[in-house]
Amino acid sequence: MSFMDERRLSCPVALTGKSGMVRRWNLRVLQRRTMLRGRSLPLPFSLSKILLMLAVSACLGAELPAMGQTDVNDVHVVPRPVEKAKAEEDVPKESMVSPSLKTQIRPLKINADLVLVPVTITDPMNRLVTGLEKENFQLFEGSAGQEIKTFSSEDAPVSLGVIFDSSGSMSSKMDRAKDAVVEFFKTANPQDEFFMITFSDEPEVVSDFTSSVDDIQGKLVFTVPRRRTALLDAIYMGITKMRQAKYGKKALLIISDGGDNHSRYTEGEIKALVKEADVMVYAIGIYDRYFPTEEERLGPALLGEIAELSGGRAFTVENPNDLADVATKIGVELRNQYVLGYRPQNGSRDGKWRKIKVKLLPPKGLPPLRVYARTGYYAPE
Repeated sequence: MSFMDERRLSCPVALTGKSGMVRRWNLRVLQRRTMLRGRSLPLPFSLSKILLMLAVSACLGAELPAMGQTDVNDVHVVPRPVEKAKAEEDVPKESMVSPSLKTQIRPLKINADLVLVPVTITDPMNRLVTGLEKENFQLFEGSAGQEIKTFSSEDAPVSLGVIFDSSGSMSSKMDRAKDAVVEFFKTANPQDEFFMITFSDEPEVVSDFTSSVDDIQGKLVFTVPRRRTALLDAIYMGITKMRQAKYGKKALLIISDGGDNHSRYTEGEIKALVKEADVMVYAIGIYDRYFPTEEERLGPALLGEIAELSGGRAFTVENPNDLADVATKIGVELRNQYVLGYRPQNGSRDGKWRKIKVKLLPPKGLPPLRVYARTGYYAPE
């Protein structure tokens, strides 16, 4: 029998898919027979070796696809899980933070010993109550009562920003909304300062801080309704802008017809920002009788929660003809607030959130009154 005949006999055994032991036995037989024949054939030993290698390769090459095996000489280098974890630890934490969180401003904290709390009081008819005295108020930080050191009900200058909705859904209400802003400015104090932000797909500062009401109204004329509603982004921009304010009393007036549908910031991020900022938020919501979208249905609750966190108020307007009256009411309210000042008994500078509660001790004979005040502040570090 020839050498090639023996190769054909040994290879099929390996291709039958039998155990590795049988396959290895065939290879040993092949090697032994080849070496024996190498003594009688007039061929150099090296050539016999080459033929042996070719025979082995032919057998293994035929079997690999059938058996699904891999060549033992293949080397696969797989990074260890520990090394991968270490690589992730080496990445700076800042690069793993979402863009929205990376750009968020640092918390605004009370850096003075005296904490000021603006307070608004209304009756059951939602009318402003004035004429109360220091003795009619109690103030608590957490569960601890605080001594009211200062008390004021004077018309102090205000730094105020108008956040005006210029999205496409405002088309039928735009003229009335502009009139509301004009009426609001009629209640202004000569020392007040203002800025205005309009928003649709994104917010834009159309007027920087100014004491000229005419400047604001002049810019408002060119505002046209278009596109979608980035309400939360506009609130973020307004609170950030307030860092340039001249006066300690700061407020935002939001005029919008619905919820948010195009902002980069989330509702939770904006609520946290409002808690950190010493800025009152007032809102006028111009809502249709029926809400065409889910975000518009949630709009009133969103504006109400943001305003309440800041110590401000949200007003709902169904008839655009009422806009001017509501805007005037907010302007009067801003300039007839009580301001309570106290020095916290807890003097630790731990940077923690501290809850504030204002209670009323009204004179006898008055109906139940409602208190609007900020819910807390962050202590200094």
